[in-house]
Amino acid sequence: MLSLRCIVRNLRLQSCLPFRKSWVSTSQQPSGSGYALVQHSHPLLFHGRCLSQGPKSSSKISLLTRVGVTLLLGGGLLGSWVYVYNEKQQKLRQQRVEQLKKVALGHGNFSLLDHRGQRKTKKDFLGNWVLLYFGFTHCPDICPDELDKLSAVVKELDKDTSLPSVLPIFITVDPERDNVEALARYVKDFHPRLLGLTGTPEEVKEAGRDYRVYANAGPKDEDGDYIVDHTILIYLVTPDGLFLDYYNRMKSQEQITESVRNHIKNHVLLPQQ
Repeated sequence: MLSLRCIVRNLRLQSCLPFRKSWVSTSQQPSGSGYALVQHSHPLLFHGRCLSQGPKSSSKISLLTRVGVTLLLGGGLLGSWVYVYNEKQQKLRQQRVEQLKKVALGHGNFSLLDHRGQRKTKKDFLGNWVLLYFGFTHCPDICPDELDKLSAVVKELDKDTSLPSVLPIFITVDPERDNVEALARYVKDFHPRLLGLTGTPEEVKEAGRDYRVYANAGPKDEDGDYIVDHTILIYLVTPDGLFLDYYNRMKSQEQITESVRNHIKNHVLLPQQ
Protein backbone atom coordinates (compact mmCIF):
# COMPACT_ATOMS: atom_id res chain seq x y z
CA MET A 1 0.00 0.00 0.00
CA LEU A 2 2.87 2.30 0.86
CA SER A 3 4.55 1.55 -2.46
CA LEU A 4 1.34 2.42 -4.33
CA ARG A 5 1.18 5.83 -2.59
CA CYS A 6 4.79 6.57 -3.52
CA ILE A 7 4.15 5.68 -7.18
CA VAL A 8 1.08 7.94 -7.34
CA ARG A 9 3.00 10.79 -5.72
CA ASN A 10 5.84 10.40 -8.19
CA LEU A 11 3.45 10.42 -11.11
CA ARG A 12 1.85 13.67 -9.89
CA LEU A 13 5.20 15.38 -9.50
CA GLN A 14 6.46 14.13 -12.85
CA SER A 15 3.44 15.52 -14.65
CA CYS A 16 4.47 19.06 -13.61
CA LEU A 17 7.99 18.82 -15.09
CA PRO A 18 9.14 19.06 -18.71
CA PHE A 19 11.76 16.29 -18.25
CA ARG A 20 10.10 13.59 -16.20
CA LYS A 21 12.77 10.88 -16.46
CA SER A 22 15.62 13.00 -15.24
CA TRP A 23 13.72 14.10 -12.14
CA VAL A 24 12.50 10.71 -10.74
CA SER A 25 14.89 9.06 -8.29
CA THR A 26 15.97 5.47 -9.14
CA SER A 27 16.27 4.47 -5.47
CA GLN A 28 13.21 3.17 -3.71
CA GLN A 29 12.87 4.71 -0.25
CA PRO A 30 10.08 3.49 2.00
CA SER A 31 10.17 6.62 4.12
CA GLY A 32 8.99 10.07 3.13
CA SER A 33 12.32 11.65 4.11
CA GLY A 34 14.22 10.16 1.17
CA TYR A 35 11.68 11.42 -1.29
CA ALA A 36 11.80 14.87 0.22
CA LEU A 37 15.57 14.95 -0.14
CA VAL A 38 15.29 14.26 -3.87
CA GLN A 39 12.55 16.78 -4.25
CA HIS A 40 14.46 19.71 -2.72
CA SER A 41 17.82 18.90 -4.14
CA HIS A 42 16.83 18.36 -7.75
CA PRO A 43 17.35 21.58 -9.77
CA LEU A 44 14.50 20.92 -12.17
CA LEU A 45 11.98 21.01 -9.33
CA PHE A 46 13.23 24.45 -8.31
CA HIS A 47 13.06 25.50 -11.93
CA GLY A 48 9.48 24.26 -12.14
CA ARG A 49 8.50 26.28 -9.12
CA CYS A 50 10.04 29.43 -10.56
CA LEU A 51 8.15 28.88 -13.79
CA SER A 52 4.89 28.43 -11.93
CA GLN A 53 5.41 31.78 -10.12
CA GLY A 54 6.13 33.73 -13.32
CA PRO A 55 2.55 34.74 -14.23
CA LYS A 56 1.79 35.83 -10.64
CA SER A 57 4.89 38.05 -10.51
CA SER A 58 3.99 39.58 -13.86
CA SER A 59 0.47 40.34 -12.70
CA LYS A 60 1.82 42.05 -9.55
CA ILE A 61 4.19 44.20 -11.61
CA SER A 62 1.38 45.08 -13.99
CA LEU A 63 -0.88 46.09 -11.09
CA LEU A 64 1.82 48.28 -9.54
CA THR A 65 2.42 49.91 -12.91
CA ARG A 66 -1.25 50.72 -13.33
CA VAL A 67 -1.42 52.14 -9.81
CA GLY A 68 1.66 54.27 -10.41
CA VAL A 69 0.33 55.65 -13.70
CA THR A 70 -3.03 56.40 -12.07
CA LEU A 71 -1.36 58.28 -9.23
CA LEU A 72 0.78 60.29 -11.63
CA LEU A 73 -2.20 61.24 -13.77
CA GLY A 74 -4.32 62.05 -10.71
CA GLY A 75 -1.55 64.18 -9.20
CA GLY A 76 -1.11 66.05 -12.45
CA LEU A 77 -4.83 66.77 -12.75
CA LEU A 78 -5.03 67.89 -9.11
CA GLY A 79 -2.03 70.17 -9.53
CA SER A 80 -3.56 71.73 -12.64
CA TRP A 81 -6.87 72.28 -10.84
CA VAL A 82 -5.14 73.94 -7.87
CA TYR A 83 -3.18 76.23 -10.19
CA VAL A 84 -6.27 77.29 -12.12
CA TYR A 85 -8.22 77.81 -8.88
CA ASN A 86 -5.49 79.99 -7.37
CA GLU A 87 -5.22 82.04 -10.53
CA LYS A 88 -8.98 82.59 -10.53
CA GLN A 89 -8.98 83.64 -6.86
CA GLN A 90 -6.11 86.01 -7.51
CA LYS A 91 -8.02 87.67 -10.33
CA LEU A 92 -11.15 87.96 -8.18
CA ARG A 93 -9.19 89.62 -5.37
CA GLN A 94 -7.58 92.02 -7.82
CA GLN A 95 -11.01 92.91 -9.20
CA ARG A 96 -12.21 93.50 -5.64
CA VAL A 97 -9.33 95.89 -5.00
CA GLU A 98 -10.05 97.76 -8.22
CA GLN A 99 -13.68 98.11 -7.17
CA LEU A 100 -12.65 99.47 -3.77
CA LYS A 101 -10.50 102.08 -5.46
CA LYS A 102 -13.62 103.37 -7.18
CA VAL A 103 -15.62 103.58 -3.96
CA ALA A 104 -15.72 107.16 -2.71
CA LEU A 105 -14.91 106.19 0.87
CA GLY A 106 -11.75 106.89 2.82
CA HIS A 107 -9.93 108.48 -0.10
CA GLY A 108 -9.17 111.72 1.69
CA ASN A 109 -6.05 112.62 3.64
CA PHE A 110 -7.19 113.81 7.06
CA SER A 111 -4.83 115.73 9.35
CA LEU A 112 -5.44 115.47 13.11
CA LEU A 113 -3.64 115.54 16.46
CA ASP A 114 -3.05 112.31 18.32
CA HIS A 115 -3.45 111.92 22.09
CA ARG A 116 0.25 112.79 22.49
CA GLY A 117 -0.17 116.10 20.69
CA GLN A 118 1.58 115.02 17.49
CA ARG A 119 0.17 115.86 14.07
CA LYS A 120 -0.92 112.78 12.10
CA THR A 121 -2.22 112.42 8.58
CA LYS A 122 -3.69 109.43 6.82
CA LYS A 123 -0.42 108.94 4.97
CA ASP A 124 1.29 108.19 8.29
CA PHE A 125 -0.75 104.98 8.53
CA LEU A 126 0.03 103.62 5.07
CA GLY A 127 1.60 100.20 5.36
CA ASN A 128 -0.52 99.34 8.41
CA TRP A 129 -3.77 97.48 8.77
CA VAL A 130 -6.14 99.78 10.63
CA LEU A 131 -9.36 99.25 12.58
CA LEU A 132 -10.99 102.65 12.82
CA TYR A 133 -13.83 103.82 15.05
CA PHE A 134 -15.55 107.21 15.37
CA GLY A 135 -17.02 108.14 18.77
CA PHE A 136 -16.64 110.44 21.75
CA THR A 137 -15.28 110.12 25.27
CA HIS A 138 -18.51 111.17 27.03
CA CYS A 139 -20.45 108.36 25.38
CA PRO A 140 -22.15 106.47 28.24
CA ASP A 141 -22.16 102.91 26.91
CA ILE A 142 -22.04 102.28 23.15
CA CYS A 143 -18.59 103.69 22.46
CA PRO A 144 -16.93 101.93 25.42
CA ASP A 145 -18.56 98.65 24.37
CA GLU A 146 -17.43 99.00 20.78
CA LEU A 147 -13.89 99.99 21.77
CA ASP A 148 -13.74 97.03 24.15
CA LYS A 149 -14.77 94.78 21.28
CA LEU A 150 -12.27 96.40 18.93
CA SER A 151 -9.50 96.00 21.53
CA ALA A 152 -10.39 92.32 22.02
CA VAL A 153 -10.22 91.74 18.25
CA VAL A 154 -6.77 93.32 18.02
CA LYS A 155 -5.58 91.34 21.05
CA GLU A 156 -6.79 88.08 19.50
CA LEU A 157 -5.14 88.87 16.16
CA ASP A 158 -1.88 89.63 17.98
CA LYS A 159 -1.76 85.97 19.05
CA ASP A 160 -1.34 84.90 15.42
CA THR A 161 2.33 85.51 14.72
CA SER A 162 1.81 84.94 11.00
CA LEU A 163 -0.25 88.14 10.77
CA PRO A 164 1.01 91.73 10.79
CA SER A 165 -0.07 93.88 13.70
CA VAL A 166 -3.31 95.82 13.39
CA LEU A 167 -3.45 99.44 14.54
CA PRO A 168 -6.64 100.50 16.38
CA ILE A 169 -7.58 104.17 15.92
CA PHE A 170 -10.26 106.21 17.66
CA ILE A 171 -11.34 109.51 16.05
CA THR A 172 -13.56 111.75 18.11
CA VAL A 173 -16.74 113.30 16.75
CA ASP A 174 -16.85 115.72 19.68
CA PRO A 175 -13.78 117.96 19.31
CA GLU A 176 -15.18 120.63 21.67
CA ARG A 177 -14.78 118.38 24.69
CA ASP A 178 -12.32 115.77 23.41
CA ASN A 179 -9.02 117.61 23.35
CA VAL A 180 -5.60 115.99 23.48
CA GLU A 181 -5.63 115.64 27.28
CA ALA A 182 -9.11 114.11 27.36
CA LEU A 183 -8.16 111.56 24.70
CA ALA A 184 -4.94 110.67 26.53
CA ARG A 185 -6.95 109.77 29.63
CA TYR A 186 -9.61 107.92 27.67
CA VAL A 187 -7.47 105.60 25.52
CA LYS A 188 -5.71 104.19 28.60
CA ASP A 189 -8.79 102.08 29.30
CA PHE A 190 -8.46 100.11 26.08
CA HIS A 191 -5.81 98.43 23.95
CA PRO A 192 -2.31 99.84 24.59
CA ARG A 193 -1.86 100.58 20.88
CA LEU A 194 -5.14 102.47 20.60
CA LEU A 195 -4.43 105.86 19.05
CA GLY A 196 -6.79 108.74 19.78
CA LEU A 197 -7.18 111.53 17.22
CA THR A 198 -8.79 114.94 17.54
CA GLY A 199 -8.54 118.38 15.98
CA THR A 200 -10.52 121.48 15.18
CA PRO A 201 -14.22 121.07 14.45
CA GLU A 202 -13.53 121.49 10.76
CA GLU A 203 -10.66 118.95 10.74
CA VAL A 204 -12.76 116.40 12.59
CA LYS A 205 -15.72 117.00 10.30
CA GLU A 206 -13.52 116.50 7.24
CA ALA A 207 -12.20 113.18 8.56
CA GLY A 208 -15.73 111.99 9.30
CA ARG A 209 -16.99 113.13 5.92
CA ASP A 210 -14.26 111.09 4.25
CA TYR A 211 -15.83 107.93 5.74
CA ARG A 212 -19.41 109.16 5.46
CA VAL A 213 -19.78 109.33 9.23
CA TYR A 214 -22.93 110.98 10.53
CA ALA A 215 -22.47 112.99 13.73
CA ASN A 216 -24.89 115.42 15.34
CA ALA A 217 -24.68 116.89 18.84
CA GLY A 218 -27.94 116.83 20.79
CA PRO A 219 -29.32 119.57 23.03
CA LYS A 220 -27.41 120.46 26.18
CA ASP A 221 -28.89 119.74 29.58
CA GLU A 222 -28.76 122.11 32.56
CA ASP A 223 -25.23 120.94 33.34
CA GLY A 224 -24.07 121.66 29.81
CA ASP A 225 -23.75 117.98 29.01
CA TYR A 226 -24.98 116.52 25.74
CA ILE A 227 -25.00 113.32 23.69
CA VAL A 228 -23.66 113.06 20.15
CA ASP A 229 -25.67 110.91 17.77
CA HIS A 230 -23.23 109.31 15.34
CA THR A 231 -22.56 106.40 13.02
CA ILE A 232 -21.61 103.24 14.92
CA LEU A 233 -19.27 101.30 12.70
CA ILE A 234 -15.79 99.79 12.87
CA TYR A 235 -13.92 100.31 9.60
CA LEU A 236 -11.19 98.05 8.25
CA VAL A 237 -8.56 99.94 6.24
CA THR A 238 -5.86 98.21 4.19
CA PRO A 239 -2.13 99.07 4.15
CA ASP A 240 -2.88 100.84 0.85
CA GLY A 241 -5.15 103.25 2.73
CA LEU A 242 -8.31 101.83 1.16
CA PHE A 243 -11.52 101.09 2.99
CA LEU A 244 -12.06 97.34 2.80
CA ASP A 245 -14.88 96.34 5.16
CA TYR A 246 -17.02 97.54 8.05
CA TYR A 247 -18.63 95.95 11.12
CA ASN A 248 -21.76 97.14 12.87
CA ARG A 249 -22.88 96.51 16.45
CA MET A 250 -24.44 93.17 15.51
CA LYS A 251 -21.06 91.68 14.64
CA SER A 252 -19.46 89.76 17.48
CA GLN A 253 -15.81 89.86 18.43
CA GLU A 254 -15.31 86.38 16.95
CA GLN A 255 -16.94 87.30 13.66
CA ILE A 256 -14.86 90.45 13.28
CA THR A 257 -11.66 88.63 14.19
CA GLU A 258 -12.26 85.91 11.62
CA SER A 259 -13.21 88.43 8.94
CA VAL A 260 -10.13 90.58 9.50
CA ARG A 261 -7.88 87.51 9.55
CA ASN A 262 -9.27 86.32 6.21
CA HIS A 263 -8.94 89.78 4.66
CA ILE A 264 -5.31 90.02 5.72
CA LYS A 265 -4.42 86.56 4.42
CA ASN A 266 -6.11 87.14 1.06
CA HIS A 267 -5.05 90.73 0.56
CA VAL A 268 -3.46 91.77 -2.73
CA LEU A 269 -1.11 94.73 -2.53
CA LEU A 270 -1.69 97.42 -5.10
CA PRO A 271 1.07 97.93 -7.63
CA GLN A 272 3.14 101.03 -7.02
CA GLN A 273 1.99 103.94 -9.15
